[in-house]
Amino acid sequence: MESMVLSCFAVTLPACPRMHFHLWSRRSALVLRPSSCTSATIANSPHPFAPEVIEAVDSLYSEFRVVDNLTARNIQRVTKAFQNARVGSHHFGGSTGYGHDDGGGRETLDNIFAEIVGAESAIVRSQFFSGTHAIACALFAFLRPGDELLAVAGTPYDTLHEVIGIRECSSTGSLSDFGVVYREIPLAEDGGLDWDALSVAITPKTKCALIQRSCGYSWRRGLSIFEIQRAIEAIKSQKSDCLVLVDNCYGEFAETSEPTMVGADLIAGSLIKNPGGTIAPCGGYVAGKRRWVEAAAARLSAPGLGVDFGSTPGHVMRTLFQGLFLAPHMVGEAIKGGMLIAKVFSSKGYKVQPLPCGPRHDTVQAVQLGSRERLIAFCEAVQRSSPIGSFVKPTAGFTPGYASEVIFADGTFIDGSTSELSCDGPLREPFSVFCQGGTHWTQWALVLGEVLKVI
Repeated sequence: MESMVLSCFAVTLPACPRMHFHLWSRRSALVLRPSSCTSATIANSPHPFAPEVIEAVDSLYSEFRVVDNLTARNIQRVTKAFQNARVGSHHFGGSTGYGHDDGGGRETLDNIFAEIVGAESAIVRSQFFSGTHAIACALFAFLRPGDELLAVAGTPYDTLHEVIGIRECSSTGSLSDFGVVYREIPLAEDGGLDWDALSVAITPKTKCALIQRSCGYSWRRGLSIFEIQRAIEAIKSQKSDCLVLVDNCYGEFAETSEPTMVGADLIAGSLIKNPGGTIAPCGGYVAGKRRWVEAAAARLSAPGLGVDFGSTPGHVMRTLFQGLFLAPHMVGEAIKGGMLIAKVFSSKGYKVQPLPCGPRHDTVQAVQLGSRERLIAFCEAVQRSSPIGSFVKPTAGFTPGYASEVIFADGTFIDGSTSELSCDGPLREPFSVFCQGGTHWTQWALVLGEVLKVI
């Protein structure tokens, strides 16, 4: 028998400067034993969080556990969809040109997404360059001249105004240009849906009802799946063939089901928000009834081309798969970050939406700051605390698609990725900041310390 040689040597781990371990090696077996770092050493080291943040974290642990359970259930259904599709590394190969020979990745990703959201079909493409683009394709799939579009959750998000024709800058082909009539139901006084108005709102000309799941730049909470289901039932009871489109941005994986599971004909959103898991570099999706998904695909490409065209480079295809797998976890962390922001700022007397321990149906946390100066200062502090572009000073200005000045803080690896640490807000009363994303709740915990110094 070979002789056994044991060696012992000290290793210093960078995570704790005074933590030493004896590393015993027996062939390939390694064992770490703590040597000189005590719990007192850790306890006496400076805490990375501001006192207000520490207090908020301590009060939120039970809520964080609830979010962890949500995350686990969503990871379970995502994993099952991947397994059912028999995903293999050959699906990450990508394609060029027309995109005919993609190794089955494009179709497989579509099928996985459709199963996850409970839809007949889905189109998940890098060629969608924003959530607005995906929603626009869905709207143009539904609507024809003389039809009526009804927004049931108040005025839609700013970037849809020119798509619909609410705000016209030029005749660039809005729905209004094509003869589509627009109407909206204002929100109720409590910021929710006006159920009484909705119960009698559908007319024979109403072809499509648009439900915005998240708050956008409105001072309201996101809509729950239960509320979306109730709204769909109210719409369909008045006109069974009225089509329902849900703007699903910021809502994916915030609950254990999606609007397509409760009757929505189509949902649409962006991959650089929730379902991209912080690593998808671009893209969006439309999912729902097969007929209408194919019609939306024809708007993205051209009639006759549909879902069978479109190349995606291999390095992008892999991140779309991997980002979708990671998405439930990243959404859970963003929800925890939102809770923390709400807890800290409500303790300082600011109005927050939603409340720290209130129900959450999207990843957006709004704080009413009350002044232009505080809104700018908040965004500047977030930018300084970001891993990317920390040296950049965000400046309020006019951005395509927005009616008023907007300031953005997004020190993100993916340009404009609101699934990463980001916040923004329009420079108008009541000067609210809208916070999204975060790869881990501790990212917001650290940032809040910097924000508190200037607010």
